[in-house]
Amino acid sequence: MTKTVDFIFDFASPNAYLVHNAIPEIEQRTGAKFIYKPCLLGGIFKATNNQAPMIAFGDIPAKMAYDGLEMERFIARHNLTNFKMNPNFPIITLQLMRAATAAEADGYLMDFISAMLPCMWEKGLKMDDPDVIRTAFTDAGFDADKLFEQMASDEIKGQLVANTQAAVDRGAFGIPTFFVGDEMFFGKERLGQVEELLQA
Repeated sequence: MTKTVDFIFDFASPNAYLVHNAIPEIEQRTGAKFIYKPCLLGGIFKATNNQAPMIAFGDIPAKMAYDGLEMERFIARHNLTNFKMNPNFPIITLQLMRAATAAEADGYLMDFISAMLPCMWEKGLKMDDPDVIRTAFTDAGFDADKLFEQMASDEIKGQLVANTQAAVDRGAFGIPTFFVGDEMFFGKERLGQVEELLQA
């Protein structure tokens, strides 16, 4: 039986991009499968009284500098040379995550994620601008009209809310969060611990 890891995911997190690119190596080494769970990071923050690091620790320069160092180390270790911070950061990803929820419902979530993450964290596009989003969908070969219709539907809106609440109920307070069974791990720096558990 293949072991699985639930990955609480939102495009809003640059660390989610970094993790996404490291996951295939872990899957190959362990035989496990990461299952992406589209959730809204802003909703998780609101429900758990959490804040983005740049807000929570913005007045602690040493902490912010160390977080930057950890990111640089991760990028170097996994050779993620295409990564760049989005100049429009932070981006409200509500529409994009509704689209991801629609893509999941239609069975192409991973293709959608693989196409949209570079728009956020390589090309630096303003992915909360409807016109930019529509162009990105079309350029990736997705049915933009259908996606926009789905994004406006109560069903998709409700599913994203439910996904987010389910993550909070399991203990998630940020992204990237991973669950191996009932064991929770937070942050890209915990991927080594996730892999150790998968190999145990």
